[in-house]
Amino acid sequence: MKSPYYTPEHDAFREQVRRFVESEITPHIQSWEDAGQIPRALYKRCAELGLLGIGYPDTYGGTPVDDGFYPMIFVQELCRSGSGGIVAALGSLGIGLPPILALGSEALKQQIIPDVLAGEQIAALAITEPGGGSDVANLSCRAERDGDHYVVSGSKTFITQGMQADWFTVAVRTGGAGIGGISLLAINAASEGFSRTPLRKMGWHCSDTATLYFDQCRVPVNQLIGTENQGFLGIMRNFNNERLALAAQACGLAAVCIEESRRYAEERKTFGKPLSKHQVIRHKLVEMQGRYLAAQALLEQLTWRVDHGEVPIAELCMLKNFATATLEYIAGEAVQIHGGAGFMHGSTVERIFRETKVLSIGGGASEVMADLAARQMGL
Repeated sequence: MKSPYYTPEHDAFREQVRRFVESEITPHIQSWEDAGQIPRALYKRCAELGLLGIGYPDTYGGTPVDDGFYPMIFVQELCRSGSGGIVAALGSLGIGLPPILALGSEALKQQIIPDVLAGEQIAALAITEPGGGSDVANLSCRAERDGDHYVVSGSKTFITQGMQADWFTVAVRTGGAGIGGISLLAINAASEGFSRTPLRKMGWHCSDTATLYFDQCRVPVNQLIGTENQGFLGIMRNFNNERLALAAQACGLAAVCIEESRRYAEERKTFGKPLSKHQVIRHKLVEMQGRYLAAQALLEQLTWRVDHGEVPIAELCMLKNFATATLEYIAGEAVQIHGGAGFMHGSTVERIFRETKVLSIGGGASEVMADLAARQMGL
């Protein structure tokens, strides 16, 4: 039965992205993983196909479609390459640009958004700090007003596309303690006093990650995003979309694990018959499929609600936890079905298995998600 959420336009978009992934991404994934980054030319190619700008106004070179199902389809089709890193790399603008679009001045939007949507520049988000993790309200990177500039001191870490990005949406403390003293600045990588160093990770190898350093970094006042000391709202609004995207990625990668496992089980023979003819393997595949379908159904329902203006914070937190836990289970079973082949570097299920943990940490750790959902429920 066809899902009631998708239109013929959604289906056509899915086919377009699928062809692009099959021809221009999947054949190169392992080499990009080994290189530790994707080529910048891939951003331009995505822009040519209108993929970078989905959900953004045409005023800035975007493609004004719904900002729920189209991005979800894009994420899940990218996942068919068997890499979460490609999603993180191409999707960094999806967390870097929204605060600028929602809160920035028109001049700031025109300065940054068109070049990013054209694939000429790369945008990223910089919130997490070495000593803070998911505790956003207590960040310490400081910005002091000095005439027509802010002087920024501090650091950020675990920043997706931190080595390649040209623009960063950075959370800084401009006021007192707590959420009421946080602002957002758009900081260019060419700014005086800015530097960065790469980080090595368990997974997402083709998406570079960095620690950023701001040493008396001077940032023009007109690069303030929104109102001073009111940046926390922009961060929280951004997190809801990020959590939806992470859940979409978890479901997309789970589907790949199931496809790979079924294919392998039908080809691999043990004790005189294909693995798929052994009851224990068939039952594993059934359980994997059932859990995936449940997570995907919840993802589609909440995407529809967000598309219709709702902000179901508790449910989004639960979805992220449920979808990421589902992927961890399915990826583990996929490696088990593949046996020794699943433990070999370069296999799709091995890569996905390594990447599962980042999804339960990124966008708010699962423990933080559970606590936030509990507070939203009045517990």
